[in-house]
Amino acid sequence: MRIIFFGTPDMAANILKSLIDAKVDIAAIVTKPDTPQGRSSKLIAPAVKQLAQTLAPNVPILQPIKCSSPEMLEVLKKYKADLYVVVAYGEILSESLLAIPPHGAINVHFSLLPAYRGAAPFQRAIMNGETETGISIIRLVKKMDAGDVIAAEKFVITNDMTSGQLADVLCTIGTQCLFKVLDAFENNTVTFTPQDHSKATFANKITIDECRLDWNKPSRELYNLVRALSPYPGAWCNVEIRGEKKRLKVFSAVPVDEPNTEDLVVACAQGFLSLLTIQLEGKPKMQVRDFLRGLPASCITFLPS
Repeated sequence: MRIIFFGTPDMAANILKSLIDAKVDIAAIVTKPDTPQGRSSKLIAPAVKQLAQTLAPNVPILQPIKCSSPEMLEVLKKYKADLYVVVAYGEILSESLLAIPPHGAINVHFSLLPAYRGAAPFQRAIMNGETETGISIIRLVKKMDAGDVIAAEKFVITNDMTSGQLADVLCTIGTQCLFKVLDAFENNTVTFTPQDHSKATFANKITIDECRLDWNKPSRELYNLVRALSPYPGAWCNVEIRGEKKRLKVFSAVPVDEPNTEDLVVACAQGFLSLLTIQLEGKPKMQVRDFLRGLPASCITFLPS
């Protein structure tokens, strides 16, 4: 089975690594263009490109601005792939592109579809306090995450799991399912199950405003928000320290019923949130106990949302 792989971030790179290690026939790798980062605006390659350059230096890497452009379609046709495998590529692919390979295109999606269609499925699952998620491998169609399901597997979200930890597990499950699906295509045993579109829910891209901790909400809801945004992009709030307003990121916390004077605890609409791992604007990430050795909690005022 000759494939073209489409993907961009770390999760896509993790699955690509497994395909490379298994010596899957990869005709080309398609990822998003390098992007400027930091004050210097230095161009940084996507995780998929960085991995491919190291582990598959002989495989062509394509970085179109628009993957479905007429010029790109002609380029893709030249590779004569049997199937396109898409993992968090970052662009809705046109019907013309999806029609190129004989077996079409499949997508590894990190939710149990039709629940949580969209860009941030497992993050929003944690944010909403879900106790179960999983992966779905679907046939790609033009409508976002609406294609027939080829394979799916559930996973239980523990009540202390962060999105970073869940991402690692879902990559492993997704890779295992993907290999089974590739075998099914090889053996002509693949099956397609239509989704129940009436049960679809959506997981839009997370905005910076959504990452703000609103102390007028219950501590359990804020705890889920912190877990969902750890390690990236991180939940945040504004604090005042010795008359200066600063942003404080929170990467781990725990809801508590009563505050402990030795910790950094914030009152919420219901209960308290004890902060565990934080990063003050302009400072490195650190454990709260270490942070408080240099700055007493009495010097920190948490500002209203």
